[in-house]
Amino acid sequence: MVIEVRLLPMGDRAVLAEVGSLAEVLALHAALQAALPLIERTGTHAAGGVSRAWSSARPVELVPAARTVLVAFDPGRMPVSAVRGWIAEIAGQAAVGDAPTEADEVEVPVVYDGPDLADTAALLGIDVGSLVARHRAAEWTVAFTGFAPGFGYLVSDDWPYDVPRLESPRTRVPVGAVGLAGGFTGAYPRETPGGWRLIATTDAVLLDPDAAQPALLTPGARVRFRESVASGRATARAARTGDPTTADSAFTVVEPGLLATVQDLGRPGAASLGVSHSGALDRAALRAANRLVGNDEDAAVIEVTMGGFRAIADRDLWFAVTGAWGPITVDDEPIDPYDAHVWPRGRELHLDWFAHGARAYLAVRGGVGGAAILDSRSTDVLSGLGPARLAAGTRIAPAGAAAREVPPSVIAPWGAPHDDELEIELAPGPRADWFTPDAQRTLYESVWTVTNDADRIGMRLDGPELARARTDELPSEGMVPGALQVPPSGRPTVLLADGPVTGGYPVIAVVAEGSLDLLAQARPGTRVRLRHARPA
Repeated sequence: MVIEVRLLPMGDRAVLAEVGSLAEVLALHAALQAALPLIERTGTHAAGGVSRAWSSARPVELVPAARTVLVAFDPGRMPVSAVRGWIAEIAGQAAVGDAPTEADEVEVPVVYDGPDLADTAALLGIDVGSLVARHRAAEWTVAFTGFAPGFGYLVSDDWPYDVPRLESPRTRVPVGAVGLAGGFTGAYPRETPGGWRLIATTDAVLLDPDAAQPALLTPGARVRFRESVASGRATARAARTGDPTTADSAFTVVEPGLLATVQDLGRPGAASLGVSHSGALDRAALRAANRLVGNDEDAAVIEVTMGGFRAIADRDLWFAVTGAWGPITVDDEPIDPYDAHVWPRGRELHLDWFAHGARAYLAVRGGVGGAAILDSRSTDVLSGLGPARLAAGTRIAPAGAAAREVPPSVIAPWGAPHDDELEIELAPGPRADWFTPDAQRTLYESVWTVTNDADRIGMRLDGPELARARTDELPSEGMVPGALQVPPSGRPTVLLADGPVTGGYPVIAVVAEGSLDLLAQARPGTRVRLRHARPA
């Protein structure tokens, strides 16, 4: 059966390819994945009859979900027309059942000792032995990942059951728990809340950021569950933290303020593993701070939210602070932002509470060290990847990665962030047709207010309700930073850098790439006006 695909916009940096079934998702994703090495090998690809150079312009993300494949790309290197042409061409050549057969089979050892095993069997009208036998005998395929890094949604033609989720989700599901929900099975790679019915445990390492393939269960992989004779006490290892603490420290945190984390430019390319992009919310401010102290623009820095940060230098340092504006002192001596300064050993740096903006970036010459996870030192507050949130007593390692001399001071235009009212540009979203025409007008004609529910994961906006034209449930699909999801309340939430890579609320629009940094400086109470993005 040939795959029919509907191409939907997901902002200005992604396309959502929608098909009719999960089987078609598997086939399309496999075909697109298989085409990437061909693109890289030949350096060109015919898209819409036009030969284009693709050797350095391949899509950066392929994220399968329940009925869609998200294709993210860099519009500076490949136009959206070429991306859409490539997807349509590959879909026209693919067919259900075309998924590669050479994929290795992954064996997952399990002990069927889950707390919901007996109740689930009774719910399905079978005995425990029959449930275990069917689960173990089935050949499973990882359809997609999401929810948490390394969490795979597994499906099987051999599995006939549709298992309802728990009416009241658990607040804590242990690492290694194996559960059932709907037609899926899956194993939890880290401790997290969850509503799946738990039937088993595994001691398999489900996510190892140091490995060449960090996730054990990747989209398209074939999986068998093998009954183990182990105790059933899961020892599956979640991601290590990449803690920057070291005996040879650059500075020691005295007070972290509201929130202080290590950030660089994030982890692009890992969304198919369920890993968010993460990284600095105000990327322009991070780049500026690094340039001021002679670092490469992508060096790790400290992102300070709302201020209140204090630290003492453990060695002589150069530093710079950019982004949000507030009083900055070294041993009570005021210093200017957006300039490089000496931070003598033993002196205390204080970033007081910010008067304007929400996030400042503290760069030290050489960058912040610590282990990189998936090529990034960023803290992901949703998944737990990367260093822990900074706390009093945290000693920050130097990276020793200065790229050039500290530039001479120059007068450059800068000022306090505008955080009273922001004008944010929106690109089209894939589910705009799920909303009434009145909702579309309301979105752009209203003044929205940033609520207190705003963090690195997302930002909830308060304002009038956006009425839905469709009220049915949306299967999970790939998300991008800036997606405006609209939950049943009708008030949009903007997903940010640590937001989940898949979601089940319709996306009415997506913040254009050029406006994302502006949102990083929005504070609770900031007014937001939404505008149509200008054509590129």
